[in-house]
Amino acid sequence: MAKDPVCGMLVEESTAALKAQSHGTTYYFCCDSCMREFLAPEKELRSLRLQLLAAALLSVPILFFTYLPLVPGRYNDYLLLLLDTPVQFYVGLRFYRGAYDSLRNRMGNMDALIAVGTTAAWLYSALVAILPGSSPSTAVYFDTSAVIITLILAGRYLEHLTKDRASSAVRKLADLRPSLARRLRDGVESEVPAEEIEVGDTLVVRPGERVPVDGLVLEGTSTADESLITGESMPVAKRAGDEVIGSSMNASGMLVMKAQKVGQDTMVSQIAKLVEEAQAGRAPVQRLADRIAAFFVPVVLAVAAVSAVLWYFVGGIGLGFSLLAFVSVVVIACPCALGIATPAALLVGTSKGAQNGVLIKGGEYLELAGRVDTVAFDKTGTLTTGRPVVTDVVATGTMDTVQLLRLVSSAETGSEHPLGAAIVERARADSIPLSNIKDFEASPGEGVSALVDGRTVQAGSQRFFADRRVDFAKWEGAIQRLQSEGKTTTLVAVDGRLEGIVALADSVKPSAARAVRALKEMGVQVVMLTGDNERTASAVAASLGIGRHMSEVAPRQKEEAVEELRQEGRVVAMVGDGVNDAPALARADVGIAVGGGTDIAREAGGIVLVKDDLLNVATAIGLSRRTLSKIKQNLFWAFAYNACLIPIAAGGLVPFLGPGVYNVLPFLAAAAMAVSSVTVVGNSLLLLRFKPRFE
Repeated sequence: MAKDPVCGMLVEESTAALKAQSHGTTYYFCCDSCMREFLAPEKELRSLRLQLLAAALLSVPILFFTYLPLVPGRYNDYLLLLLDTPVQFYVGLRFYRGAYDSLRNRMGNMDALIAVGTTAAWLYSALVAILPGSSPSTAVYFDTSAVIITLILAGRYLEHLTKDRASSAVRKLADLRPSLARRLRDGVESEVPAEEIEVGDTLVVRPGERVPVDGLVLEGTSTADESLITGESMPVAKRAGDEVIGSSMNASGMLVMKAQKVGQDTMVSQIAKLVEEAQAGRAPVQRLADRIAAFFVPVVLAVAAVSAVLWYFVGGIGLGFSLLAFVSVVVIACPCALGIATPAALLVGTSKGAQNGVLIKGGEYLELAGRVDTVAFDKTGTLTTGRPVVTDVVATGTMDTVQLLRLVSSAETGSEHPLGAAIVERARADSIPLSNIKDFEASPGEGVSALVDGRTVQAGSQRFFADRRVDFAKWEGAIQRLQSEGKTTTLVAVDGRLEGIVALADSVKPSAARAVRALKEMGVQVVMLTGDNERTASAVAASLGIGRHMSEVAPRQKEEAVEELRQEGRVVAMVGDGVNDAPALARADVGIAVGGGTDIAREAGGIVLVKDDLLNVATAIGLSRRTLSKIKQNLFWAFAYNACLIPIAAGGLVPFLGPGVYNVLPFLAAAAMAVSSVTVVGNSLLLLRFKPRFE
């Protein structure tokens, strides 16, 4: 059995008539509307928008003429019939299709309840309007039919709108890929469309350009910014024999590379596929209303049918009153408040979230966020700032730290490397004056050398100093200690003698530790996933009090890690900010995107943190839990008021008041709808009192 990627219904693969392929994966559909929504979501959204507009424009005059009739009774009923018929059978067609699918799958849902209730209301009302003497009662239910359909349709439109925005994540991934590439053939360089690149082609990538495809460096040295793709916060040195990733940024030197993976095989294309599969493959959360309706629908229909048959054959009240008993049960069982039970709480909950810097894209995400018991954080750019800062300046020679920092910062002013820029930024922050330099020389990914105030200053990696035979053996213990703390070390030599060590690290955000602590207090397990090395990952996890982490994970591995947590029975929220996080954000039960991150992460996430404050993760989960509780309460009242009237609608008062009681049932139904609606709205407004527990 396969699941319909749109509605989540089970479909038998061997007999399914409707199926489609996307990125090499076959999807099966329960009905034509689901397949249309999957293959052409923009067209389906436009269709839904037009239907909602039509329903709203017709429902307003229906309500007006129901409660303020301006024409004689019989002609007013004709007018209501004329207005409500297109709402019932044009706009409501999707509910009939959903009801048919539910019957075919032998499981009642809200579509079935809506279709049966509104059809019963329309049919009975039409019968009263066309044949006034056919029923003992003259009341019509056209407004009930129109309002229920319009409200439910409005909720579905909002859901479709959210899906449409989420799908743009895949389109934005494609924008990372450069449209042109420099191909080298027979010593001649030419600019060609990236789509024409073939495996084995030789390509030239200049500084500041994006790598067109995945490949292998043949010549040149440089550094590449792969943070958006892999999550590695520090620039990665590239030389002959190293692999480069398509769409990563070549920072400094010129590279000559050989294309190894092109088109759909590149890492960015695979990430796009992972995002699309995760979004489409995730079965929608089965709404609480549907779960209740699975039992409620057959019970209501059975009670309606049994009451009508018993009163006709046993009670002998006549066909007219027996038919009215059936209609009364079905109409009263389809509560108007059900249409606003969830939207009312969502409206208040999402508004309150926005006030606190939390954007919740839809009810599905809010419901799931309220059940989250595990939060997986990306490290780079999420728990950390994503850029290096100087953490330690260790003097190893005769200079003090200020003098050491002045010399190395002056030398680094000629460097384009992010580590060099961080050192210069530290010196300027400390108001240390910098000197002019001469004879600047850079070895990409390794180090720099320059004349500063007539002295030769060298700064770089251990390999850089080993190649230049600068002795640093005495300080290897200190270097290893700093590196064990997840820091990157830059050695500094003056006139050929080691004078100091500068340590840099991707700094942890101020709110990270408090956010982890707040989540633990809420009973939520915290996990960290990162593309960084194990040494750095361990140091960051330990500093934040995170007990479980995974390092050196590629985008697919992040997605797999999230899925493993879900397979353990956990409800997982993934918090991230980069392209590399998009598949995991989409695969998680709830993706929480940091507002300062990439557009792709924000679109793939179901919740967006407007401010770069990780405490809002706890706020989002706390607010979602409170809102979910209100939704459950609202649904209870929406059903309870009307369910209590079912025995009366079935004829519970007939033995005492006679069949004439059905003449007042329309008023009871209207009262039940009014009271339940007021209760639902009032209960939802209590969410305005929500305050974040963690400031």
